[in-house]
Amino acid sequence: MHISLAAEKIFSIGPLAITNSMINTYVVIALLFLVAFTVGSNVKKIPGRFQSLIELVIESIYNLVESIASHNARKIFPFVVTFFIFILCSNWLGLLPGVGTIGIKEKTEETSIVSEDKNIEEVVNPTTEKAAETEKFLPLFRAATADLNTTLALAIIAMIAVQVYGFKSLGISYSKKFLNFSNPIMVFVGILELISEFSKVISFGFRLYGNIFAGEVLMAVMAFLIPVLAPTPFYFLEIFVGFIQALVFTLLLTVFLTGASEGHEEATATAH
Repeated sequence: MHISLAAEKIFSIGPLAITNSMINTYVVIALLFLVAFTVGSNVKKIPGRFQSLIELVIESIYNLVESIASHNARKIFPFVVTFFIFILCSNWLGLLPGVGTIGIKEKTEETSIVSEDKNIEEVVNPTTEKAAETEKFLPLFRAATADLNTTLALAIIAMIAVQVYGFKSLGISYSKKFLNFSNPIMVFVGILELISEFSKVISFGFRLYGNIFAGEVLMAVMAFLIPVLAPTPFYFLEIFVGFIQALVFTLLLTVFLTGASEGHEEATATAH
């Protein structure tokens, strides 16, 4: 059984290290591009089954976003749905057979230090180093969202977009959310708002990473202990968890984007 908190490096392209989670990320991007190109180049007025399925998914997500963002839905929907589809596909791709189990064995050398007890007059080298070869399993594939680097990158992009959208909607007055010197209380509130924006990045990143990585660990442990049939219920559970985590990320991002487009007082009133 192999469990690693960090993604492992598979190979390098110059100074760029390619990890197993990056390989899965590229696979997800390639699959989404292929689906988008296939559907986009064959749009029909009377859709077939595949086009109908894609339209049903997109329409369902749009209705959900519209119920939160109202008139702002058309503006933020392309950005929000991109996050949802990418995160969902990344979560589910990590559940495919072979992810985490197909890999290579890498030989490493572990050096141990052995003490030598000799008389003080005879001691020249008080310790002797001995090297032993060991094999380390290196999985070729790892779910993209089971890598903290990926989830934090998604969180940073999301929160930068929230600030950009806020300034685009309200102009320079959006900065009053953080810098308001009208009275001491508002100064303190602005500091809290600034801290809140940074905490959202941590919350976004660690929530998604923690849930997906914990699911992978659970599946690995169950498959190691009872490899036949026992992991099946947990497999379906992880499919559900992968969908819920993508949905939670999307809904929170929609709420933050909607709040950024309103005045601070309006957003507070809406939240209450």
